[in-house]
Formats: sequence, structure tokens, C-alpha cells
Amino acid sequence: MRITIILTALLFPFFCFAQDSLRISLRQADSLFLQNNLFLLSERFRIEASKAAVIQARLWDNPTLSTEWNAYNPTKKRVLDVAKGGEKIITLEQVLLTAGKRSKQVALAVENAQMTEYEFLDLLRTLKFELRSSFFEVFFLQNTLNRYQRQIVTLQSTVTAFEEQYEKNNVSLRELLRLKALLFQLNNDKTEILFQIAEKQKSLKTLLNTNQRIVPLANEVELNRYYLNGYTIAKLSDLALQNRGDVKVAESLTRQAELNYKLQKSLAVPNLRVGATYDQSGSYVNNYTGITLGADLPFFNKNQGNIRTAKSLIEYQKGLQNQKNNAVYNEVTEAFQKVRYVENMVQSVDGKFTEQFEQLNKGVLENFQKRNLTLLEFIDLIETYSESVKELNRLKADRVGAYEELNFTVGKELFN
Repeated sequence: MRITIILTALLFPFFCFAQDSLRISLRQADSLFLQNNLFLLSERFRIEASKAAVIQARLWDNPTLSTEWNAYNPTKKRVLDVAKGGEKIITLEQVLLTAGKRSKQVALAVENAQMTEYEFLDLLRTLKFELRSSFFEVFFLQNTLNRYQRQIVTLQSTVTAFEEQYEKNNVSLRELLRLKALLFQLNNDKTEILFQIAEKQKSLKTLLNTNQRIVPLANEVELNRYYLNGYTIAKLSDLALQNRGDVKVAESLTRQAELNYKLQKSLAVPNLRVGATYDQSGSYVNNYTGITLGADLPFFNKNQGNIRTAKSLIEYQKGLQNQKNNAVYNEVTEAFQKVRYVENMVQSVDGKFTEQFEQLNKGVLENFQKRNLTLLEFIDLIETYSESVKELNRLKADRVGAYEELNFTVGKELFN
């Protein structure tokens, strides 16, 4: 009865959480992320805005209409004498862009819109990595927490039994306090794990735009799909240069610098202004109609400064692009090495280690109760088991995290 009460008290918070939990697999989390994430939804509006800028760049300049009206005719002593026999002038003018300015402006706007989509892809890559990292961190932390929970329940029943024996003077106070200290330590460790889960839960909820507690679901089949499968650093680096949004952004900025240089050179060529003029009675004949043609004379301002700036920016962006490519190669190399390191560590752990440790743990309490183990041996085994469980789950989380980091650095899901 006492054990039932303890179990109920310890597990009650989890029953409450379960009523408002969202149990999802990794694929379901990815799907919800794409549907609900507010960052991605907001970024799509920026893409639409950049596409609207392309539409704007394709539009022709509006014609200019200007008029001149006779305010006062001193001969006839008339105000606004614009009727028959009066005077008014009407001029209509249209600017004609020369040297392909309009097409160059459109090309620049199109490239900028494309860059916005690349930035969206890079944001998606970053947030998806954060989502998956948090997903697996919570999954393995929850596994550790479950093991701790069972140890605490078992140890609590042992402490309760020792308290009864202490009242009967069958065990010493030192033994009882040592067990209580172990129980206190395990509860502290459990609290620390709960804090870590809460922090990762906050990230998951934000990314999935939900208030529900996330319960990640994963099985051995899903975890075993992470393996290198013959990938090399050279191949992965090529994939990263082809797929990463930030690399595409750097390339786009270089293309924009080149397009801007061409645009600035074209701006040195004056535009034409073509128009027509009607003069009612102020010219050498009444109802005069004329055609106008105008252009700026490029004597002083030939856009020299902007052209030189644009040319320098090409070299600047090329330098940044080369730096980005080099950084990507180094990132892929580091991520690849992390995978190799963690796989070597996983392989070094005996495959039977977990099973043997679980079997040993099951017999610890029974042997201690039968006095086949001393108190110090019992405490040492409990502490070793708890620490090993935590480290083993940490290693499993590090393994999956290393593969997901490789996905992140390559910009592509490699392990389907």
C-alpha cells in the first residue's frame, strides 16, 4: 500500500502532463514545423515582397503632363483668360530609358528576389536543425529520466524499510542516513534532468507553435538509419556547395554586384525625354503644336563614382564567396569527423553492456536485502548504474546529434 502511494505521488505530474501532450514522431514534427512555424510563415511574406519588387522594376515610367494657364490678360482685363482668344500651353513628356537600363534593373530585382528565397532556405535549414536537435535531446533525456524514476521508486521503498528496521534497532542511523543521502542525490539529478527537458521543451513548442508538451517518439529502426553509407568529405562538400542556402546567398550577392556594375555603367548614358507641346496663342501662330526631344548632357556627372564603387564591390563579394566556400568545406570536414569520433565511441561500447547492466541492477536490491551486498557495495552499484544510464543516453544523443549536424552542414537530408 505504501509503495502504491509513493508511486502515485511520484507519477502524478506525468499523468497530468500526458493529458496535454503531443506524442509525435520525427516526421510528424517536421510536418508540423513546416505548417506552423511563425518564422517561416513570416519569411514567406518577405519572398512575396521581393517578387513584387520585380513587378515594379518591369513597369514603365509614367508620362509627365504639365500645363500653363493665363492668370490675367491686361489687354482684355480678364482673369484666367484661357478660352478662345486666350492663352494656355499643354505639354506631355515621356522618359525613354537608354542603354538597357530597364532590363538591367529587372535583372537585378529578379536576382534579389532569388536571393530572398535562398535566405528562406537557409533559415529553414537552421530552424530544422534546431528542431531535430531538441527533439532527440528530449527523447534521450526522457529515457534517462524514466530510468532514474524507477531507481528512485525502488530506493524509496528501501529507505522506508530501513526506517522501520531503524525503529526496531536492527540497522544503524549511519546506514539509514547514507541511504537517504543517496536518495537525495538521485532526486537532485532527476531535477536537473527535468530542468534540461523543460529548456528543450520551450524550444520545441516555439518551433512547432504549440502550447502542448511534446513527447518525442523514436524507435531503433529510425535511429539505425543514421550511418555514413560511403560518403566522403569531398562528396559531402560538393553537396553542401550545391544545396546550402547561405552559399547560394553569397553567390547571389556576387551576381548582384556584377549586375549593379552593368547598371551603373548604363546610368552614365543619358535618358531621352520625348514629348509634345500645344500652345494656344503664345507662339508665332495660334494653336501651335510641337514635338520635344531632350537629354541631359554628360559633361560633368558621368556616374564615375558609382561605377568605381560597383566595380570594387564585385571583388569584395567574390572574396566573401571564396571565404564562404572555404568555411563550408571546413564545417563539413569537422562535422564528418565528429560522426567518425562518436561512431568509434559507440562501437567501443560492448553490445551486451546495457543488457548485462540491467540484469545486474535487477539483482542489486534483492542481494542487498539478503545481505549478500554491503551497504557501500549497494550504494556504489546504484550510483554506477545511474551514472552509466545517463552517460549512455548522452552518447546516443551525441551520435544522432552528430549526424544531424552533418545534415545541417551539407544542407540536405542524407539519412532517409
